[in-house]
Amino acid sequence: MIERITERLHPILERLGNLIDPFSPAKTAPPRTLFAFCKWCLAGSWPVLAIAALFSAIAGTMEAVTALLLGWVIDAATVTAPAEFFAMNWPLVVLFVGFFLLVRPLTFGASAAFNGIVVPPNVYPLIQSRLHRWTLGHAVDYFDNDFAGRIAQKQMQTARALTEVTAETINVVFFALASIIGSVLLLFTINGWMALVLLVWLAGYIFMIRWFMPRIRKRSAARAGARTMVTGQVVDTITNIKTVKLFGHARHEDESALGAMATLRDRALEFGALSTGFRFALMTTAGILPILLIGGTVLLWQGGGATTGDIAAAGSVSIRIAQMTGWVSFALMGMYANIGEVEDGMRTLTPPHGLVDRHDAKPLVVTDGQIDFDDVTFRYGRTIGGIDDVQLTIAPGEKLGLVGASGAGKSTFVALLLRLYDLEKGQLLIDGQSVSSVTQDSLRQAIGMVTQETAMFNRSARDNILYGRPDATEEEMIAAARKAEAHDFILTLEDHRGRKGYEAHLGERGVKLSGGQRQRIALARAMLKNAPILILDEATSALDSEVEASIQAALEVAMEDKTVIAIAHRLSTIARMDRIVVLEDGKIVEQGTHAELLKRDGLYARYWQRQSGGFIGITEAAE
Repeated sequence: MIERITERLHPILERLGNLIDPFSPAKTAPPRTLFAFCKWCLAGSWPVLAIAALFSAIAGTMEAVTALLLGWVIDAATVTAPAEFFAMNWPLVVLFVGFFLLVRPLTFGASAAFNGIVVPPNVYPLIQSRLHRWTLGHAVDYFDNDFAGRIAQKQMQTARALTEVTAETINVVFFALASIIGSVLLLFTINGWMALVLLVWLAGYIFMIRWFMPRIRKRSAARAGARTMVTGQVVDTITNIKTVKLFGHARHEDESALGAMATLRDRALEFGALSTGFRFALMTTAGILPILLIGGTVLLWQGGGATTGDIAAAGSVSIRIAQMTGWVSFALMGMYANIGEVEDGMRTLTPPHGLVDRHDAKPLVVTDGQIDFDDVTFRYGRTIGGIDDVQLTIAPGEKLGLVGASGAGKSTFVALLLRLYDLEKGQLLIDGQSVSSVTQDSLRQAIGMVTQETAMFNRSARDNILYGRPDATEEEMIAAARKAEAHDFILTLEDHRGRKGYEAHLGERGVKLSGGQRQRIALARAMLKNAPILILDEATSALDSEVEASIQAALEVAMEDKTVIAIAHRLSTIARMDRIVVLEDGKIVEQGTHAELLKRDGLYARYWQRQSGGFIGITEAAE
């Protein structure tokens, strides 16, 4: 029987669950004021939220109707002989039974369905997805200036807190308002003075709430900020656990974490002290109401102004409201606490994007792969660092080596090509298209890159390689792994859950792999991407000479028909490049082939001499 009912209800409940699109994108940037921010987070769901609030309000009126029916039954009982009660009052009995077995369950059931199926399950992912998309749009320096764990915590904290505020507003605020309005109307049917007493008490209750709630909101925000600092500290330590172990600094990290935890404890104690005072004031205020309403109705009854049923109805209403004020007040305290957390998260997550596509940006179209640095200057807003007045043309298909000491500007050179920053002066063109006039995604999709500090996702080896081109076939993915000399070692992988080979997960940031293994997977990813422009930033630095030699042919295949920029401190890896550019203090000081630069006997030649010619025989081969 129950299974049959459940099967029939399932399609209805499924349709209810789809009333809100949980992943609809926001159409504008998030505002930085609380009310506007909440509207932005919930945009698109308001009609459904209004229906949910209506059902909650209808459920709230059931409290007053219950008291009214109770009063009617008692009044009927006092004027009817026991043996004749059902015969004389059968319409009232039918109404009473129908209300409690049909109207009340259906009303509360509908309200519960919106609370359990429609609102929280969809509102949370709606808010989380919008915050996550906005966060992904920030420039890299936004992430450089904060803890990864703290940013993630803020996203989840804000989505959870605003979801709870939304649900509690519907389930508590609208329910309570409807209950109080219904109770006032009920008391008016008894005596206008009793309704006035309730309104006066309600004014005092609201005054108490208005005094406590802003203070609760402020202390909650402070507690939320302290909590995310603990998260950031712990995640930062765990992310760098190998460094902690190697330096023997477990005690130092423990002290740092304990310091953050102590701050959180202090903020929690401050919040707890305020909530204790709030609870005491609440219970005292709630206790006054039954005394006023029951006592006042009894006085009216003594003067013939009220019936025994009125006493029962007023008592039922007063006790229910007194009980409900505790529930409502603690719900409001939770809501204000959550609002504090929403404000805290809003401040972190909603700064405007520092690097955005122009409104008329078009996808980059790479026809040849020519790159032009036209008088480019970028110094990170400082007077030193970066690059200065760089004038350079990289021909289509040219293989360019980039050399320089640490801080010479090599990383800036690459970052500007990828438009991780906007130029301060000059322009940077790819096939005549300014990188600032094309979409960032299309620009970066046209550039393959392998870096020294290769980033790996804690996903399978297959997923990490397919990140280069998600729509590649299994055969194409394995072919790329073979070319990068990664296939054989991947087949030997096994993670802690027993997944093997290409299904094995690599751990956070690829921690389960050696540096050479990570770079070979990164090379496979770049080969699979097959972008027309390829950047190799110390791409073979983690490989030993034997492995580097074994994949050199694969690298040469990967570089065919591509414009290549290779950065390396180990000069043997770029000696065969078509041209080598030497940077010093952000300026180009030398350029030419390996042989030409050695004959010039300048900065590059000194670098080469310090490395004793790199691999044996490379000088002769290059010359």
